[in-house]
Amino acid sequence: MASATTAAGTPGQRAHDTARLLVSCADGPGIVAAITTFLADRGANIITSDQYSTDPEGGRFFMRLVFHLPGVGGALGELREAFDREVAAPRGMRFHVNDAAVPKRVAVMVSRYDHCLLDLLWRTRRGELDMEIGLVVSNWPDLAAEVERFGVPYEHVPVTKETKPQAEERELELMGGGAFDLIVLARYMQVLSSDFLDRIGTPIINIHHSFLPAFAGAGPYERAKERGVKLIGATAHYVTEDLDEGPIIEQDVIRVSHRDSAEDLTRMGADIERQVLNRAVKWHCEDRILVHGNSTVVF
Repeated sequence: MASATTAAGTPGQRAHDTARLLVSCADGPGIVAAITTFLADRGANIITSDQYSTDPEGGRFFMRLVFHLPGVGGALGELREAFDREVAAPRGMRFHVNDAAVPKRVAVMVSRYDHCLLDLLWRTRRGELDMEIGLVVSNWPDLAAEVERFGVPYEHVPVTKETKPQAEERELELMGGGAFDLIVLARYMQVLSSDFLDRIGTPIINIHHSFLPAFAGAGPYERAKERGVKLIGATAHYVTEDLDEGPIIEQDVIRVSHRDSAEDLTRMGADIERQVLNRAVKWHCEDRILVHGNSTVVF
């Protein structure tokens, strides 16, 4: 894994004795009271509380809590079991509770475009992203020297149509088995197979260089130019077996005109891609995202 002085951000800025709780369940009376009473009985002080209901009658309830509790890092397993038993299980509640002092372990997959990858590495080193980038995997060797300057291991795993199954096996060896909390596709120009997605067991965020669902697939800026669009953008989403159709986390756009060439669109689009991917990864690492069907609730 990357050392704390390279790609791990600034540990001193992390909130110790602080945890984040995310919950989702069928809406109904008494949910907030049950959660807050559970925490209060254990001496926790709630720092932040956000909630959302799709419909107060028969809808879904979503909540994000940040709370301070001395020694919570060492007692997290016991806290999870008690919360499940006393609050979550009786209400069919899905939940996650994580130690805010522990940064997410992240692997990045990339091909030859470097702008999103280097932006993530730079922001992580500056402490803007509270995560550890422990590995970069690429199907090209081109970016090895750039990545190694950040003190992060770089693995070149070539992929061809004929060797794709073997390549994915190697990638699973490198990133599977719970080695990472998140995988980021920072312009990885390969389609991950359904077998890989079934076996990896880790959330994956992709940045798509267009404003989905418009211009999905290859060559979006060229097709956007041909169509004469006045807005281009980028979309960050979770990866599913349906290509470019996973739950959307963040999007943004920039205005363009008929004077802009496809190359201009590509350059401006790269700036949007960096910003959108940064926000999506930041929100995931801060436990701000709950997936609801094929959409997301972002606190």
